[in-house]
Amino acid sequence: MNKSTELKRMIQSPTTDYIMEAHNGLSAKIAEEAGFKGIWASGLSIAASMGVRDNNEASWTQVLDVLEFMSDATTIPILLDGDTGYGNFNNARRLLRKLEQRQIAGVCIEDKLFPKTNSFIKGEAQPLAPIDEFCGKIKAMKDAQDNSDFVVVARAEAFIAGHGLDEMLKRAEAYRQSGADAILAHSKKSDIGEIEAFMKEWSNRLPVVVVPTKYYMTPKNRYRELGINMVIWANHNLRASVKAMQKTSRKLFKEESLIQIENKVTPLEEIFRLQNAEELQLAEEKYLTAVPVKNESE
Repeated sequence: MNKSTELKRMIQSPTTDYIMEAHNGLSAKIAEEAGFKGIWASGLSIAASMGVRDNNEASWTQVLDVLEFMSDATTIPILLDGDTGYGNFNNARRLLRKLEQRQIAGVCIEDKLFPKTNSFIKGEAQPLAPIDEFCGKIKAMKDAQDNSDFVVVARAEAFIAGHGLDEMLKRAEAYRQSGADAILAHSKKSDIGEIEAFMKEWSNRLPVVVVPTKYYMTPKNRYRELGINMVIWANHNLRASVKAMQKTSRKLFKEESLIQIENKVTPLEEIFRLQNAEELQLAEEKYLTAVPVKNESE
């Protein structure tokens, strides 16, 4: 089963599946080893790991480079946070083709304008794309895919932009009719109320994905009760690593010694294991061993 087929099966499953954020090959491998069946390649996290803002300051080709390392390092499907598709329908369908070449399982695009701004930064001030234009983008991407199971998730930002349930439902239905494989219903409220209202009216017309970054107090059983197909832990590997690096850097700057640090950080041997260093050592023994060359005169 290819990675896109695996992702599609997860999204269409009647159970609630969870996928984990990653932003490079190392964090992707860690997510897989933790037991997750899928990875969310977060636009915010990839941008932050490059030291730039989540405003399309990292080019789409730079994101592709990161994704290639993530794909090579793992065996589970990756769903890319593809922002707005990095432009119009033509940019979006070219992106899709390049993702397929790197065995990325799917992409999520959002109905905002390029360049995008992170949904949690002044969301109400961010204009949404016209519905017809965004529907055209979805259709172009679905027409461009070679793998029939490649997943295109349409992320509806109506709640983020301050609109009500009616606008959210209108947009989600238009995206469904345009061929989207799932709807990502996004909310920045501290409770799950907006998502609950949407799920009640949506009536399982198409699989639904959610990102509970802000309504993190929601019990896990509630997602299953609402019929949500997939939950994304969207930025937590990045945030955990930042906190750890800040703490370590400050301590080393202050103490100028490794005595209190060495037993609190990951051993080098674990880094080598994650890099699969042993495989290279074995390969070197196999391929770098000198083989005597027989003299033709002998």
